[in-house]
Amino acid sequence: MSQHPNREGWLRGSNVACEPVVFSRKHPYRLVLLGPPGVGKGTQAELLCDHLGTCHLSTGELFRDSACAVNPSPAMASAQAAMNRGELVSDELVMSMIRERCGCLRCHGGFLLDGIPRTLSQAESMEIILGELGVALDAVLSYYLPLEEIIDRIGGRRTCAQCKAVFHISSRPSANENTCDHCGGALLQREDDRPEAVRVRMNSYAEATLPLTAYYAERNKLISIAAQGQPHEIFEHTLQSLQKHLGIPME
Repeated sequence: MSQHPNREGWLRGSNVACEPVVFSRKHPYRLVLLGPPGVGKGTQAELLCDHLGTCHLSTGELFRDSACAVNPSPAMASAQAAMNRGELVSDELVMSMIRERCGCLRCHGGFLLDGIPRTLSQAESMEIILGELGVALDAVLSYYLPLEEIIDRIGGRRTCAQCKAVFHISSRPSANENTCDHCGGALLQREDDRPEAVRVRMNSYAEATLPLTAYYAERNKLISIAAQGQPHEIFEHTLQSLQKHLGIPME
């Protein structure tokens, strides 16, 4: 299994070098991860990157890191300023941040993009950027679940008010009801985890992100995967689907 780089180039921009890493795989997998909240993309991203030796390039992590960056890149600084004003970060600005990190996209270790693209405009811009770099996507993994299952997963979350640890009332309950096992803080349901809020989030996802599935299906890149079962079962199904799509062993 390959050692993963520290992703400094992703977090700080391509002008910052990651630690040297020797990749053992001949094929650098280049993948995109899609799916609504609650389908377990984070877990699958971790499993896939460990198995394939790819680098997890998450825009969520990028935006969180920007809040404490000492010398942010120009696009990163503009994005942070927009968020500080309570504004959405525009597609153009998001893609400027990606261009600042183009070295990560042509890295010989491959990548797993998580959180980008989110819109059709971003997908079209990403295709242009990758074309300029001489890089092509291998596949787009799109995880899905019925709405009521998503509501059950997200609605059952409870977050510690102090240490922010996350529990679930059925799949990962705390030893003492409504009390964090780690610090003893109170477990609360976040406002955006309530069923009515989840439905709003899913509507937003459908309007903005689901059109991407048609875009990538037309390009024979889309692999749809049911996110039902235990994480290891979903992971095995993912590997089988990738092997079938790419025609190469996923050892």
